[in-house]
Amino acid sequence: MENPSLTQPNLYLAGFMGTGKTALGRKLAEHWRVRFIDADAAIEHAHKKSIPEIFTQEGEEAFRAKERDFLENGHPDYGCVVSLGGGAVCQPGIIELLRKKGVLICLFAGADTIFARTRGCAHRPLLNAPDPLARIQALLKEREPYYRKAGVSVLTDGRTFSDLIAQVERIYRREARKFSPQTKDGAKS
Repeated sequence: MENPSLTQPNLYLAGFMGTGKTALGRKLAEHWRVRFIDADAAIEHAHKKSIPEIFTQEGEEAFRAKERDFLENGHPDYGCVVSLGGGAVCQPGIIELLRKKGVLICLFAGADTIFARTRGCAHRPLLNAPDPLARIQALLKEREPYYRKAGVSVLTDGRTFSDLIAQVERIYRREARKFSPQTKDGAKS
């Protein structure tokens, strides 16, 4: 899919940390020549603090409020690829909000793959645990129902970017044809 119009619905990539949301999102945005936004990076920039600092100083609840504000109001309504934080779709009402704003696709990977991809990442506050693999497994089990509800699922284990880009483009084209944006008051535009 070459250069979708800037009036096309946003593509939101959901999923657990380490599933490839940011890396794939950047590649897709570059390929489509549209803006890429990493939600966590945008929150860090807006609040002049890293995600670990927000978690440590203000707590996860404060971070989730900042994340919700970004998803509701902090980015363009069209023409972007947005990589979401791993817990974003676990918040009440966020899945429905994102479906009104664009196409939502959820990336999956196995716990071992996620562990290998995130090992040693100091900027992952939820993995600061004595046994990070066990923490990943527990969080995946807790979040899986939300991820499954979020959108079309794409498995990223052992796949190339070109393969993933082709699959996500097919899904996006199909879902974007069905998309009907809603105004802030909920009416179809």
